[in-house]
Amino acid sequence: MTKTLPLSALHEAASARFGPFAGYSMPISYPLGVMKEHLHTRSDAGLFDISHMSHIEVEGLDSGRFIAHACPYYAGDQAIGTGRYTYMLNEKGGMIDDLIVSRLSENGYLVVANGACAEKDLAHLQSLAKDFNVSVRHRPRIFLALQGPKAAEVLLRHLPESSALTFMQVLVTDVSIFVSRSGYTGEDGFEIAIDPGADAVAFAEKLVNEPEVEWIGLGARDSLRIEAGLPLYGQDMDETVDPLTAGLAWAIPRELRSEGGYIGAKAIAERVEVGVARKRSGLTPEGKAPVRGGALLYGSDSDDASEIGVVTSGGFGPSCEHPVAIARVDRSYNIGDTVFADVRGRKLACKLQKLPFVPHKYQRGKVQ
Repeated sequence: MTKTLPLSALHEAASARFGPFAGYSMPISYPLGVMKEHLHTRSDAGLFDISHMSHIEVEGLDSGRFIAHACPYYAGDQAIGTGRYTYMLNEKGGMIDDLIVSRLSENGYLVVANGACAEKDLAHLQSLAKDFNVSVRHRPRIFLALQGPKAAEVLLRHLPESSALTFMQVLVTDVSIFVSRSGYTGEDGFEIAIDPGADAVAFAEKLVNEPEVEWIGLGARDSLRIEAGLPLYGQDMDETVDPLTAGLAWAIPRELRSEGGYIGAKAIAERVEVGVARKRSGLTPEGKAPVRGGALLYGSDSDDASEIGVVTSGGFGPSCEHPVAIARVDRSYNIGDTVFADVRGRKLACKLQKLPFVPHKYQRGKVQ
């Protein structure tokens, strides 16, 4: 049964066009249209409803040790008030899900998981918790993302506490609101979680009524994240893909790539030793026709060419003004090489390109 977002009535009032995603009926676009929504986020500020994502609280004396067992990083050393990109692995090194884990207190962490993986992730963590002095519970929340170069000045009017945050820092303004300076667009921005008991409707209306802000749907969210070279679980990686192949080994501390106490450590060490058969790359197709996820890649345009990769995500990049894609290609191919994508039986020339397609604009330095 398809789920409905808590703020669905707001989106209906904004004339959203809905479609299925991660088990929810989600806003795909609004009257502005995907192209203008994308460009508006790059120039001003876009508001996204990401309430399909799951919030899982981990608390207890063993919480740091528990997170470090489930995820490949030193969770016990993570500074309070910070978030970290990571993932959970299976014993073969495949990715169960990618996550943002925030440390809220000495013994408290918040795991933000993908909506399509919510039940799987919660069950996995609760199963692991049996061997640790921790509690693991789902926390229902309304979740909004305010993204774009004007996001900070807009949020400052409503949450003055947010002004001190830099990229991947978090705060809890009171018991009902959690704020992280992060996002999924490559732009500066914030993710804001509000408990159902708080007036999330009023808060969302205040934000979207600001002159710089427009509602943005999943269509533009996808093109924004592809331009930014950000992977999507279920397309660019899954339980059959390890972090090295997915281009995400940077999230594992170097010393943990050869040994560690986390699930999947042995498989990761073996993969580091042997190397991966394929690697992640950006892909720029010739012409204006986008190359979509699932398209196979070949080393030449001849009929007997061997398959050398696959497009995992693709579409048109409004900021770039040309098609953009993320692919996995044989490790013998390098940036600048030409490969050929099979698009409805026709081999289309594409150039391998370094990611991202547009520079990230995160607020990493000291806030003025």
